[in-house]
Amino acid sequence: MTMEEMKTEAETSSMVSMTLYAVMYPVFNELERINLSAAQTLRAAFIKAERENPGLTQDIIMKVLEKKNVQINFTESLLRMAADDVEEFMIDRPEQEFVDLNEKARALKHILSKIPDEINDRVRFLQTIKAINVFISANRLIHQTNLILQTFKTVA
Repeated sequence: MTMEEMKTEAETSSMVSMTLYAVMYPVFNELERINLSAAQTLRAAFIKAERENPGLTQDIIMKVLEKKNVQINFTESLLRMAADDVEEFMIDRPEQEFVDLNEKARALKHILSKIPDEINDRVRFLQTIKAINVFISANRLIHQTNLILQTFKTVA
């Protein structure tokens, strides 16, 4: 994959909402066990709709919850679900730099997903903030990304 292709893919992926991946993808995966064709069609339709109308999936989910009179903190729920690995956001390359980037991103997502549970416990929340600060202050993810770009720029 060339650098231009990776850039295009990143731009396209960033337009797709987290709600699609965190909420709907597990539904599609379950549906695949029952009807593979229907699951693939529905997944493709949601991806296309989300690309053309970013946030559409979240709007649909919110309307369903509202219609069923279900009261949840949607942002909190998405944050909790963010720790789950989403295959579409993983970099499937064998080079160690990419493996390291995936591991660091997974660790940060896990830390961030604990915030809703720890926000009301001052000590635990401060420990979580310190853990997040390790990533931010050291710029580990940014450094890792820059390292990958520098290393593989000439390869593409």
